[in-house]
Amino acid sequence: MTRRTVRLAHVLSSTALAAGALLATAACAQEDGREAGAAGISASPAAARQQTESPTGSPTGSPSGSPTGTLTESGAETALITAADIEDDWTQVKDTEAENWHDGLLIGKVDVSDFLSAKTDAADCQRLMDSLFDDDLLGKPSGANALRGFTEGDSRLLYQVAAYDRTDVQDSLDWMAELPQECDQFTMTENGEKRTVQVTESSLPSVGDAREGLRVTVRGPVDGTEATLTLDVAAVRVGANAITVTAGGTDGDEDDAVRSAVQLGTQRLQDVLAGKSPAASPSQFD
Repeated sequence: MTRRTVRLAHVLSSTALAAGALLATAACAQEDGREAGAAGISASPAAARQQTESPTGSPTGSPSGSPTGTLTESGAETALITAADIEDDWTQVKDTEAENWHDGLLIGKVDVSDFLSAKTDAADCQRLMDSLFDDDLLGKPSGANALRGFTEGDSRLLYQVAAYDRTDVQDSLDWMAELPQECDQFTMTENGEKRTVQVTESSLPSVGDAREGLRVTVRGPVDGTEATLTLDVAAVRVGANAITVTAGGTDGDEDDAVRSAVQLGTQRLQDVLAGKSPAASPSQFD
């Protein structure tokens, strides 16, 4: 379905209003080296030369660089988190259900008059809302891609692992870093209804080669009832690969769930790229 033709009432019915909705991206990887045949990962001779990067993406020259195995489809599936990796009581859903998660409150045209640098900033804010609706915050993957969805009450969490062009994915992270300033608060309009959007920065565990976190809050009417959708969004780059997490709904923030997914999910992806089997995920949040 296209964004412009999806009507809010179709995407978010009155009975599903409490769910708020969610999207997200992200997913992970599998195995390499000596287990290449079984794990679906091929080792890269450049691994020893890999540099780590600071949170802003600049090389640091640290010897503890991320492994650079090639992420395959089976590897991405293996790197996906499970419900045991997430704070609180989440339940995994069928992949086909997660693939079709879209939230009507994210649909709308950004009001250019809200911005001093109208053409530039408004375009970036429109890109943010469109990419949240389409589950492609970091752009389209250039290689392997896997995702998994979870629900808890009226909240949803979407987790994706994918391979990208390294330059493109870092450019996307740099773009995300500017959004709390460029898109601090603005208005969207859809079918004559106005929605207020706020974008703030959120902190993430110091994992991966580069990372960015955002909180996006959308307030507006749904079927005549005022609703507030809160989405916590995170992206972490590991070499040319990345995980993306989007979690939230009308119940409030899901910052703890996103942080735990990022912490354990990044380690799973790194293990897969290094040719290791990710450790089992005991229920550590009981």
